[in-house]
Amino acid sequence: MLFRSKIALRSVCDITPSLLQDLGVKGLLLDIDNTLTTHDNPVPAPGVEAWVARMRDAGIAMCLVSNNHSPRVEPFARRLGLDFVCEGKKPLSKGYREALRRMALSKKEVAVVGDQIFTDVLGANLFHVPCIFVFPMEMERTRFFKLKRKLEIPFLPRKIYEEQKES
Repeated sequence: MLFRSKIALRSVCDITPSLLQDLGVKGLLLDIDNTLTTHDNPVPAPGVEAWVARMRDAGIAMCLVSNNHSPRVEPFARRLGLDFVCEGKKPLSKGYREALRRMALSKKEVAVVGDQIFTDVLGANLFHVPCIFVFPMEMERTRFFKLKRKLEIPFLPRKIYEEQKES
């Protein structure tokens, strides 16, 4: 289904190299807001910089793919030492195609990581790559996002990955 992710986790920091190896994933296409930090925050959430270092040490390629503009994305990407695609037009495939080109990987080798059903999950499914859904770090305060989050409720994962593995 277009609005369902392959795996759901509480946080991006719960993604491990062994999980990615099990999925055959060599690269991650990462959302920023509410995935790696809170909305419009220039500083990665606690644990994210160490997580990026662990992924890099494990040979996992990473590229930020954001619908935001360069003044938001570039400084954040620079801080993490990651390549980036801004104005990615998610859920359309433009940003994902550009990220794959920069990473020199194929669709079979990547997964999308994000917190939004109608951009990240839908975009991954339309692009035919797996999506690792992470629950948002905080709920947004604008009317637009409040409505969007209400519309996402029927499609939210009911179990996180660890629970799925054990059952």
